[in-house]
Amino acid sequence: MRVVPYIIVLVFVFFYSGRAQSENGLVNWVSFKEAQEKNKIQQKPFIIDIYTDWCGWCKRMMQTTYSNPTIAQYINTNFYPVKFNAETKDTIEFNGKIYKPLSKDPKTPHELAIKFLGQSLSYPSTFFVTNNFEYNLLSQGYMEEKRIEPLLVFMVENVWRSASFDDFNLKFSQTFYNDSLASKAKINIVSIKEVEQLNKKKRKKVLVNITSNFCNSCKVQEKTTFNDTSIAKIINNYFYFINFNAETNDTIIFKGQRYYKTLVNNYPLHNLLLKLTNNRYGFPALCVLDEDLNTIEAINFYQHPKQLKIILEYFYTNEYKKTTWNEFLKNRTIIKENKKK
Repeated sequence: MRVVPYIIVLVFVFFYSGRAQSENGLVNWVSFKEAQEKNKIQQKPFIIDIYTDWCGWCKRMMQTTYSNPTIAQYINTNFYPVKFNAETKDTIEFNGKIYKPLSKDPKTPHELAIKFLGQSLSYPSTFFVTNNFEYNLLSQGYMEEKRIEPLLVFMVENVWRSASFDDFNLKFSQTFYNDSLASKAKINIVSIKEVEQLNKKKRKKVLVNITSNFCNSCKVQEKTTFNDTSIAKIINNYFYFINFNAETNDTIIFKGQRYYKTLVNNYPLHNLLLKLTNNRYGFPALCVLDEDLNTIEAINFYQHPKQLKIILEYFYTNEYKKTTWNEFLKNRTIIKENKKK
């Protein structure tokens, strides 16, 4: 797992007003060949700026968004950025395939541009690709900072694995730009020390929400998912809920064992993180513990309220003891369809 904590939190501070007046902005653009060679050594997602020489808004985006020091630093740290002229006459190899110019005539789109954009040849366009080429996402048109921010986080923090961009984008906006639209339901939060005492009086399953200071999707999940009225009601009824920051300096005693901050993957994190997730973690992580405080499951990455509601149902009904997750979803769908008839 790749952890780059010191940069992510910088995205949401006030932007520096000075702009670098450069045709390339402040982003360290590389070629397709260089990006793919570097990716073999250290994996990162790709961000591909698709432009043309005659596109005024493409130049504008370089002068503004890509000249924002914070945005550029985030991209340079977390992506392999490629600046791609959609009308280039070069032959390009991408993901093991060769793409060529379709004509020597000017203003003719390249074969790879058509691969990325289809029939919607609009510029600028921004194409995101995961490090293993498993998932891609296209955004077309000029993007100011506020529009590109959720896209960057969506890719870097693996939100694409668990949510659609449209769902995440709405919650991202509610978290950082329009908090008044977010629900204000409250979850009863307890400490790790308290939960052991509470469980002696009334046994419940436990949810441990594992976050970090550098994780933006953690903030979105905390502000919107856990503040969702239906989610808060389920958690308060069926679980004890713990917020655990994996960067805490506190020494914690859990089930008679002492846990503390140490190096985890060469970054200082609390080693209780490894215990709770069974050494299988991403940020955010939601750990489901049984009544004896043993980990049942560690659910990694951001969860939208509508997805988390189903996940919680699987555990508080004890269906996890009877059937697999996929079978549970299938049976749930069948029941739902029968009710409609």
